[in-house]
Amino acid sequence: MSRFSRLQVLNTMVDIGLVPVFYHPDPQVAYHVAEAVAAGGCPLLEFTNRGDFAPQVFSELSASLAQTHPDLILGVGSVVDAPTAALYLASGASFVVGPLLNPDVARLCNRRKVAYSPGCATLSEIAQAEELGVEIVKIFPGGSIGGPDFVKSVLAPCPWTRIMPTGGVEATEKSIRAWFKAGICAAGIGSNLIRKDWVETGDWQAITDLTTQLLQWIKEARSE
Repeated sequence: MSRFSRLQVLNTMVDIGLVPVFYHPDPQVAYHVAEAVAAGGCPLLEFTNRGDFAPQVFSELSASLAQTHPDLILGVGSVVDAPTAALYLASGASFVVGPLLNPDVARLCNRRKVAYSPGCATLSEIAQAEELGVEIVKIFPGGSIGGPDFVKSVLAPCPWTRIMPTGGVEATEKSIRAWFKAGICAAGIGSNLIRKDWVETGDWQAITDLTTQLLQWIKEARSE
């Protein structure tokens, strides 16, 4: 069961503007990543459902963070069906993200009052997601479907839509400014933030420092 309400999660996503995304098969490494992100000032983290035994890793990570970092909001990504979503919700996932829109996942999350951000690539998919109760729509893959220009094109006729791109958001000031200037409410950033070489060498401070820098760039982009 989620330790955070749907409203808490959605408001935090909008307020912070950054959702770090990662996967690692070692629960200890995953914990270090979570600590590094939290130390950088980001209270959100998306663990993707990708490798073998990923649910077990998530469950261990969720239990540990509930004790040591009770303010960190942990969610799950790469969810494509309702049974998988239910499995992670039972382990404490506070939000669910997917690469595609699945109405069954939307209904399940609505029933449990959990935020769901499905991947959409067209305005019709975005509209369908919103009809199913989605508040923050993930556009995916963000860079391939048009980048910031796609966001501008969507928000012109549908200014009420809240968009979070994943895929195509670089961990640079230029990229952050371009996306937020286009009108996104948050950015999902994976390997450009939680870099493979840093994880392999245990350079958690580098992840912390870049997280802090990204949050500063987001704040500056929003103030312009």
